[in-house]
Amino acid sequence: MGETDEDRADALFHALSDRTRRDILRRVLTGEHSVSALAEKYDMSFAAVQKHVAVLERAGLITKRRQGREALASGDVEAVRSVASMLDELEDIWRGRVARIDDLLQQYPGTH
Repeated sequence: MGETDEDRADALFHALSDRTRRDILRRVLTGEHSVSALAEKYDMSFAAVQKHVAVLERAGLITKRRQGREALASGDVEAVRSVASMLDELEDIWRGRVARIDDLLQQYPGTH
C-alpha cells in the first residue's frame, strides 16, 4: 500500500512540529552537516538528536548518506517546497470561504 497524500502531510507537519527539528532542518538546508556536528549544537544526547534526524528523514525533509563512519545529513528543498504548497492550498480554501462570506454579506445589506 502506498503512502497517501494525507499520510505524507501528517509526517511532514509532525516533523515540523518540534522546535529542535525545525532548527536542524534550517541548518541542513544551508549545507550538509554530520549528525555528530549537529548533536554538538544541542543540549541533549547524541541519541536524541539522531532520533530527531530520523523523524525528519522519514518525513522526506532531509536525506542522509554515509561517509566513512560519519552520517551526513542534507536538507531536501523540494520537500520543503511541498510543505509550502500544502499551506498555499489551505490558504486558498480559507480565502474562498472568506470570499463566500463577503458575497453573502453583500446580498443581505444591513444584516451586519
